Amino acid sequence: MELNVVKVYQERVTLAITGASGVQYGLRLLECLVAARCQVLVMISKAAQVVIATETDEALPGSAKEQEAWLTQRFSAAPGQVRVFGREQWMAPVASGSGAPSKMVVCPCSTGSLSAIATGASNNLIERAADVALKERRQLILVPREAPYSEIHLEHMLKLTRMGCVVIPASPGFYNRPRTIDDMIDFVVARILNQLQIEQQLMPRWGEDSLS
Repeated sequence: MELNVVKVYQERVTLAITGASGVQYGLRLLECLVAARCQVLVMISKAAQVVIATETDEALPGSAKEQEAWLTQRFSAAPGQVRVFGREQWMAPVASGSGAPSKMVVCPCSTGSLSAIATGASNNLIERAADVALKERRQLILVPREAPYSEIHLEHMLKLTRMGCVVIPASPGFYNRPRTIDDMIDFVVARILNQLQIEQQLMPRWGEDSLS
């Protein structure tokens, strides 16, 4: 049954949203992945739930089951397209290398999550899923949002980059002349989608179309 579900979608992506400022990036990425007909396996840390309540007007419910229903409705996803897992739901597909392969993005990625992933802590499902992505040599993208970075943060990013992880800081560019905050969010999300090789219309690739 699991394999049949996966075949319906263009791609399968694991998305973890952790407790850094910038949850708008993660929510917008989820919206774009759903629109691109991807199945998205979602994990939202408790700290991220606090940030969502602080930085947005969204009223995200508490349990994974309720979050799944809310996100499905919020982003007009098909039944089963968005699946949400709790922090200790160890039977989730993302918890094992024998689960169906998927690309993984942690967006935003808190420096605490960055540290845990770099050291293989695996204390919760987000950390375990990232550990699985690394050990199985699957694509792993981390989107940290912090300023300034300490030597510890930089060392962890270097360590993970050497493991094959891609680090995309949530640092919007301005050559596309953003006019709104949404434009700045889309700049970062477009870079993530490009790395995932998922078609996007948020921002033209450099040199392909006018950026004015």
